[in-house]
Formats: sequence, structure tokens, C-alpha cells
Amino acid sequence: MQVEDVVREIGLAIRQGRLPERFRAADVRRACPGWDYRTYNNSLPKYRLGNPGGHKVYFRRNRDGTYSLLD
Repeated sequence: MQVEDVVREIGLAIRQGRLPERFRAADVRRACPGWDYRTYNNSLPKYRLGNPGGHKVYFRRNRDGTYSLLD
């Protein structure tokens, strides 16, 4: 699964009310079942604002440890 697909599905789940605007990997797993387990745990930190790998940014990590989808 491509990261763009993950981001699109997370955005859809938020718009449909299946996922809160601030979420954790476990929330995404419940709202978007069927992905490889690593996708849930790796995508959020890997593509967050300030990621050390310099990857494209799609998420912001909030102070409470949750993530938010960037606009």
C-alpha cells in the first residue's frame, strides 16, 4: 500500500466519523482494517512533521502522542 493511499483512507475515515481528528495507530487500525500491521505503526511517525528521514510530511504529532492529518 502506498502512503498516499494510507493518507487518503485516513482522511476518508475522519470525514465519515470513523476516526477522530486526533488519533493513534490503534484508532487507525480499528477505522481502516485490513492493512499490513506495520503500516499502522510505521506510517504515522515516518511521515510526521519533523521526521528524521526527511520523508514527505502528512501528519503532525500532537503533545499528547496522538497524530493529526495535515491539511
